[in-house]
Amino acid sequence: MRVLHFYKTYFPDSVGGIEQAIRQMCVGTARLGIASEVLSLSRDGRSAPLAVEGHTVQRVPLDFELASNAVSLRAIGRLARLAQDADVVHYHFPWPFMDVAHFAARTGKPAVVTYHSDIVRQRALLRLYRPLMHRFLGSVDAIVATSPNYLATSSVLGRYRDKTRVIAFGLDRVTYPEPDAARLAQWRARVGPKFFLFVGVLRYYKGLHILLDAVAGTSYPVVIAGAGPIERELKAHAARLGLDSVTFVGALDEADKVALLQLCYAVAFPSHLRSEAFGISLLEGAMFGKPMISSEIGTGTSYINVHGESGLVVPPSDPAALRAALQALWDDPQMARAMGRRAEERYWRLFTSAQMAEGYAVLYREVAAREAPVVLAPAGA
Repeated sequence: MRVLHFYKTYFPDSVGGIEQAIRQMCVGTARLGIASEVLSLSRDGRSAPLAVEGHTVQRVPLDFELASNAVSLRAIGRLARLAQDADVVHYHFPWPFMDVAHFAARTGKPAVVTYHSDIVRQRALLRLYRPLMHRFLGSVDAIVATSPNYLATSSVLGRYRDKTRVIAFGLDRVTYPEPDAARLAQWRARVGPKFFLFVGVLRYYKGLHILLDAVAGTSYPVVIAGAGPIERELKAHAARLGLDSVTFVGALDEADKVALLQLCYAVAFPSHLRSEAFGISLLEGAMFGKPMISSEIGTGTSYINVHGESGLVVPPSDPAALRAALQALWDDPQMARAMGRRAEERYWRLFTSAQMAEGYAVLYREVAAREAPVVLAPAGA
């Protein structure tokens, strides 16, 4: 079976939670006999195909962006051509241009959508986009919600409950590099022996301004790993608050990220808006056996992190509640270790790449079978 994924960004041009999720889907389903290609847009104009961990990445140049909606007219023709060799086209929502490309390309192939997030920020544009969005979601064969929490709280998904199933994102621990002793020692010398860690792209919905407010007036060490559109704004906010205990380390390669995940005391993940539909880096914390602090926003973050079991869950946009959670973990290492153990146990029980891959493999075969032509037996057979 051949599957074509379509999303606006992918490795190596962009690194983020959705890119990591697609990567894990491709690598995991390959072990089940499914060949994957990923079609994405390239900001630097590169278009040569790439081989990435056993799957092929096809890129077309980005033409322009409007309100975070990346557009490439050449992607329509490429989608149509690549879909000819695919059994299933796998879309990753939201991306309004993708909806247009889906109808313009007229692939005629079974289509699956992973519903990564509601549209939260561009509400004015959503009113214009809503008819196309519902036409697109209504046209596909199956929709995947990434957690039961999101399915239960999304008004959009509520309209398509009859063709929506839950397949949680999963990670494969083996695909993560093992940092050597020298790298670990280097980071320990730089950030200290005990610290809270945030990993992710620095975006508006990550709630990092809330984390900075929460540690104001305390000495809790916090390491923020990642880069993004609000990096300068966050650093200025930290400077205004005089936060000497907060360290911004920028974007990291996988080995350095893993080193920090292994060294950290706990993971702080303060995302406060529903744009944070799951939280791949939160799941990475669970995979490495770390207690977690997150906010209750009705999404997959509270499916990964269960309050009182794998960590602490606080109200969103509440620096005082977040500060209390930081203090509770900091002051009780025994509780923190127990939560970290349970977080890792929950990862192995619910969130492995193998489980996710099996879920998608079953779904791909189901939707492909619905489109298979009926072959009539010859008379007298």
